[in-house]
Amino acid sequence: MLIYANFARFSAATSTWQAAVRKVTVAFSVLLSVALALTACNFQSHPADLIIHNATILDMDASGATSSQRKERGPRNTAIAIKDGRILEVGPERTILNKYSAPEKVDLQTAVVYPGFMDAHAHFVGYAMGLASADLVGTTSWEEVLDRVEAHVQSQGLKPGEWILGRGWDQNDWAVAEYPSRFDQLEDRFGDHPVLLWRVDGHAVIANGLALDAAGFDVRTELSGGVLLKEPENSALAGSRAALSGLLIDRAADSLQSCVPSPDSLRRIDLILEAQENILAVGLTHITDAGLDRDDIELLADLHADGRLKLRLEAMIADTPENLDHYISAGPIVNDRLQVKSVKFYMDGSLGSRGAALISPYADMSSHSGYLLQAPDDFRAKLERLHYAGFQAATHCIGDSAVRTALTLYKEVLGGVNDRRWRIEHAQVVHPDDVARFAAATVIPSVQPTHATSDMYWAGQRLGRNRVRRAYVYKELQDQLGLLPLGTDFPVEDIAPLKTYRAATLRTDADGFPSGGFQAENALDRRSALLGMTQWPALACFRERTLGRIQAGYWADFTVLDRNLLLVADDELASTRVLQTWISGEQLFKAR
Repeated sequence: MLIYANFARFSAATSTWQAAVRKVTVAFSVLLSVALALTACNFQSHPADLIIHNATILDMDASGATSSQRKERGPRNTAIAIKDGRILEVGPERTILNKYSAPEKVDLQTAVVYPGFMDAHAHFVGYAMGLASADLVGTTSWEEVLDRVEAHVQSQGLKPGEWILGRGWDQNDWAVAEYPSRFDQLEDRFGDHPVLLWRVDGHAVIANGLALDAAGFDVRTELSGGVLLKEPENSALAGSRAALSGLLIDRAADSLQSCVPSPDSLRRIDLILEAQENILAVGLTHITDAGLDRDDIELLADLHADGRLKLRLEAMIADTPENLDHYISAGPIVNDRLQVKSVKFYMDGSLGSRGAALISPYADMSSHSGYLLQAPDDFRAKLERLHYAGFQAATHCIGDSAVRTALTLYKEVLGGVNDRRWRIEHAQVVHPDDVARFAAATVIPSVQPTHATSDMYWAGQRLGRNRVRRAYVYKELQDQLGLLPLGTDFPVEDIAPLKTYRAATLRTDADGFPSGGFQAENALDRRSALLGMTQWPALACFRERTLGRIQAGYWADFTVLDRNLLLVADDELASTRVLQTWISGEQLFKAR
């Protein structure tokens, strides 16, 4: 009886439970029907131009997390709807495909999508014009330089009297790490041509006699902020008008460059468009060109206007009276492809050519500390003019004396914490007392990580054992304002942003040297390096609301890679491939 009573109670309870379930089921069915009806009404009801789907999206949202790190919050974002060149929505595959209709859909087959890579400091027009010159990068001797120049002359069919141009040599890579002389075969082999060969950093040249004559240079020539090296005292030429060795540094090199005839306009356009193809192939969508004259800027604007130039550009104005007068009077240029609202200054030269201004003398030249290229009072006047007109200042500073001088004058003009986003470019050697001054005046350090891995073989010779430890302190600089825009400085370095990423995070060369990284305590973490190539360059040029993220309302600029930079093994970074490059929802590069 007890068992029966318990069974009866159980049966009654079960019947009650079953009735409740039936009611819930009916209610759910009604709700589901309503939901399906609503979904059907809205299915693909929103028009788009393009849907990218089946992708792994690293949108680097405002919280700092990536899509792959937010799995616990809901479905992973794998699709993007785009209209009129901008992002409509980013979301899970089914959400985007159900909501939007588009005439074009691109299946990325799980490839990894990043905000379009941005180079915070490069020389796009200079790189383009250099495509017509002899490529001297990677030469291991002066003899190899001469051989490459000769091959270039033959391949281009240059006739006597035509200029021979080249770029990329670096005496630090040679067995005998000494500057060359024009009397060491340059005159003998190319005496019928004016010759101008730039060092890799762009701060020194070697020229022959015809080139020096074109500029009117001889042993009596003196230039502020520049050096014309002479043959040694024991040379047979010492004391003669011909005694110039042909090696010119900084403003002396610039003065000689001004004598070189520019390519005609059609040739310049061809070179710029060729350069664009190369740039898109490495995944770049935006470049800050660090120092252009008005005619270059106007040519870029024309090419943007007629649709042939697709790259977005931040064009820094070169520091000349003519440029400053024109642009400060006319005001900034701001449109979606071209922005002109900053001025590029030079405070010193390069470390490799010993033009960088140091507080204490060079370790390998005790009588020399480099030199400043700006008189402080003149520079302050320029800065005040920019500040009043609402322009940015961006100043090339390699040595610790240059960095200190620029920071001091910036602070005098800016006054303290601000949102003017003035910049120090390179900041390679920073005195320990000056690191915190970046935060004190809200000055953005803009650096190029491959400089550290290119210079590490010889930087200690220039700076000495103790001072080199205070060079290339990228992590310390990032900590000042919580951001660090990254660039390449091409053509000084390679154009590829993936090499920037590798140098920033591993601090090694392409062969993995040195083991553990060069001064690895100042390596950047993976996420910071990625922000340094996306959000932080956008912020540095006031583009943070339209570029640097994969987010609704932003321009549809993407770089597509075959792997996730945040997760890939160290030894696979070098083999990561760029698959596609998109600007404003237009695919401009696709790997074969």
